[in-house]
Amino acid sequence: MIKYHPADDLLYAHAAGSLPASMSIAVAAHSEMCEACAKKLALFENQIADEAFGLAEASETPLDSDNLLTAADNDEFAGMLTAIMNDEQMPSTPISPSPKSDIDVAGERYTLPTALRRYHHLGWSSVGALSRARLPLNEGDTRASLLHIGMNGGVPSHTHKGTEVTLLLSGHFEDEHDSYVPGDFIILDSSDHHTPQTHDGCLCYTVADAPLHFTKGVSQLLNAVGHVIY
Repeated sequence: MIKYHPADDLLYAHAAGSLPASMSIAVAAHSEMCEACAKKLALFENQIADEAFGLAEASETPLDSDNLLTAADNDEFAGMLTAIMNDEQMPSTPISPSPKSDIDVAGERYTLPTALRRYHHLGWSSVGALSRARLPLNEGDTRASLLHIGMNGGVPSHTHKGTEVTLLLSGHFEDEHDSYVPGDFIILDSSDHHTPQTHDGCLCYTVADAPLHFTKGVSQLLNAVGHVIY
């Protein structure tokens, strides 16, 4: 069962279209994997749509689901919608579902969630059990990546110079704090220290705004080039 979720303010910001692409992808992919967050997201989208048409009072905080209005509560809007739907001249555009997008990494095949399907042709670079593919989002110091850790592999012990979001897409991993399952949405910052390890291998989507800081053994040598590898 998924234990870690984006906060309501992140879901609301995604529904409002105010998140940068890297974070929007993370929230959308998580919501595709998490029924509870998908329901919240739908409520926030309805609220924002209602507010845009003047059907609900603007509020600085998301409304409780019991207080959400619907378009049917407004006669003028309902009449307009009916007129549009009954317009014989309205063009019809067939819509087909997006095909599944599979990626092959280190001999394993994974199916990407819808929010990441356009990135299934990324180039991968590998060091030991770690493989990374960078998304071409051009968000300054913020880097979004697909990260694969092979069977019985891990990331050396580290902290974070900034904030890192990890969405586990497939497989499992654990650290000093917990064990994680597909769909878990994990946010870490400079106050966190951990050593992720996986037995069965895993695929993650990560967003980081600063390099990792490795803290033990020979891995500390990587800090000299941390700005390149995060």
